[in-house]
Amino acid sequence: MKRSTAFVLAASLPGCLGAATPAADLANESAKASLKAKVDTCATCHGMKGQSISPQFPNLAAQTAPYIEAQLKSFKDQSRADPDAQAYMWGMAAQLNDGDISALAAYFAAQPAATGRSGTPQLIAQGKTLFEQGVPATGIPPCASCHGEHAQGMATFPRLAGQHAPYLLRQLLVIQSVLRTAPVMHGVIKNLTKDQMQAVVAYLESI
Repeated sequence: MKRSTAFVLAASLPGCLGAATPAADLANESAKASLKAKVDTCATCHGMKGQSISPQFPNLAAQTAPYIEAQLKSFKDQSRADPDAQAYMWGMAAQLNDGDISALAAYFAAQPAATGRSGTPQLIAQGKTLFEQGVPATGIPPCASCHGEHAQGMATFPRLAGQHAPYLLRQLLVIQSVLRTAPVMHGVIKNLTKDQMQAVVAYLESI
């Protein structure tokens, strides 16, 4: 009896293991479909593969994953409360769980970066100097010290290269006026003039 029982169990085991594979595949396909649906929703404003065609909405392509995760979580818990966040992102992020947020961040971080756009050479040159050197006379440090030598972003410090200038300018203004809570950035840019902001964002959009 014991040998017979052992034979039956051994014979049935491969079938059981084989049956698990289609279930795992099904779960994987379901996860892919769910992510695609969420990416397609993001694309409505942020463009295919995160390359936005509207200067109102930021490029997400090649953005750092930690930054995307941090911002989505701050939209979800409503701690990022600037007007655009309230109008567009609070409702969208409320529908996401932590797994969704991590998957979206990884997806957009892996996409090809948007290419830079041409602009006024003199303004771009001025912005490049501000980005690389800051303004020592007024205590403004180089942007590159946090955002990377080529504005590629570092961890939770976002990629700025190739980003829409109007979007970047709007964010600088809401941070400076404390409509968007960002203590580190507020301290850095509190003495930055609007002309200086326009120069920096022109440079960033160009690279």
